[in-house]
Amino acid sequence: MASPIKFGTDGWRAVIAEDFTFDNVRICTRAVAAYLDRSAGPGARIVVGYDTRFASEDFAAAVAEVLAANGVHVYLSTTAVPTPVVSHAVVDLKANGGVVITASHNPGQWNGFKYKGPDGSSAAVEVIAEIEREIAALTEQQGATPVKRLALEDAIRQGLVEMYDPLPSYLDQLRRLVDVEAIRNMQGTVVVDSMFGVGAGLFQRILGGKTVQVDELNGERNPSFPGIRPEPIGPNLGKLCRHVPAVGASVGIATDGDADRLGIVDEEGHFLNQHEVFALLCLYLLEVRGERGYIIRSVTTTEMISTLGRIFDVPVIVTAVGFKYVAPLMLEHDAMVGGEESGGYGFRGHIPERDGILAGLFFLDMIRQTGKTPSALLVHLYEMVGTHHYDRLDIELSAQDHSRISDALTGLNPSALGEAHVQGVDRTDGVRLVLRDGAWVLYRLSGTEPLLRIYAEAESPERVQHLIADAGSLLGVSRG
Repeated sequence: MASPIKFGTDGWRAVIAEDFTFDNVRICTRAVAAYLDRSAGPGARIVVGYDTRFASEDFAAAVAEVLAANGVHVYLSTTAVPTPVVSHAVVDLKANGGVVITASHNPGQWNGFKYKGPDGSSAAVEVIAEIEREIAALTEQQGATPVKRLALEDAIRQGLVEMYDPLPSYLDQLRRLVDVEAIRNMQGTVVVDSMFGVGAGLFQRILGGKTVQVDELNGERNPSFPGIRPEPIGPNLGKLCRHVPAVGASVGIATDGDADRLGIVDEEGHFLNQHEVFALLCLYLLEVRGERGYIIRSVTTTEMISTLGRIFDVPVIVTAVGFKYVAPLMLEHDAMVGGEESGGYGFRGHIPERDGILAGLFFLDMIRQTGKTPSALLVHLYEMVGTHHYDRLDIELSAQDHSRISDALTGLNPSALGEAHVQGVDRTDGVRLVLRDGAWVLYRLSGTEPLLRIYAEAESPERVQHLIADAGSLLGVSRG
């Protein structure tokens, strides 16, 4: 029997009660335990955390029970926490790895299983391959051999599971990285949209009590994510875009379901896309803080990053999509920052992993130190690197269409896209068509959902939409 458990760009995700079941979570966990037995031996230690999705705490308890039954010491979070909090705890406790029950930005009917390595980052590709081999073997045996587990109460009593609150140490780390007290003393209002996710209440906890006011939207737990998909991109942030100018706020900050991604809305209620925010964060580190070092960016991110690299004479490395590719390069080069098109950014001196909370604090500190509004910061950026516009189209695919598109992309090598000449084809991840004037289009099949994504960047919004339409026509797909 083929296993339904397949790890994508960041963990395994599936629909609850279809493939994401307690039995499959236990199989996945048993595979992790087998990997730890080989790689770490007796005495392995794992941090287990979870988000605010349906039954996430129960799935996390099931993970702890299986790990404990296999001799792994578990630090089980006492509450739902952001994924970067678990990653930080792995490093802080010098654990062998971490498990987070979360489906990140996926719709409410999904949940997921992320595995972190000892440095807190997404586990390396070769580690995931080992775990998937174990899963396949266990799936074949499952009819005769149920996964061994130890009841949580017994595991706690025997000292195999230790209840642990990872937040205090994480918050101390944030205070070391950014001048939180100075941000707390800013004037004005910051609107936070937690998107019903696990970041709820954190900005208030960090910044509350002084002159800056924190106004939170969607801060309660609601696993159905009513009216939204918990991904902090423009189409999902209409409420935030309306609320920021309505209350005269300085900025709007959004975090996704597990708070490892960031979205920004300016003081006028305009969404700053992920590329603009990534470029602004790089500019903050380079120009405001005076830092220097490598920048790591995924192939789906803006060319503005490479332009900033040339202006400030710092190297920029382009890699495949997924922080499991970004993180090793950050560690290898002691990189200043790494980022993705998804809105996930990691920073030197912290963990080599995305952190929406820290990224949000850095953005606030940029406003504080420059005295500029978000819209003025964007103008400043464009004065340096030129105007760039971007969009992404996600097209849901049937199994038949997925196979057809996959085959088509394998041999795709056009000389033109619409009326534009194709100067080069980059297959770092998906198929990226580089046009003669510097604009680009990229096709990529999602690693976690049945989607074809078409990305485009050009000098105007109108040109971006034309490129996306031409790219869809080339493969026989459309917005629908």
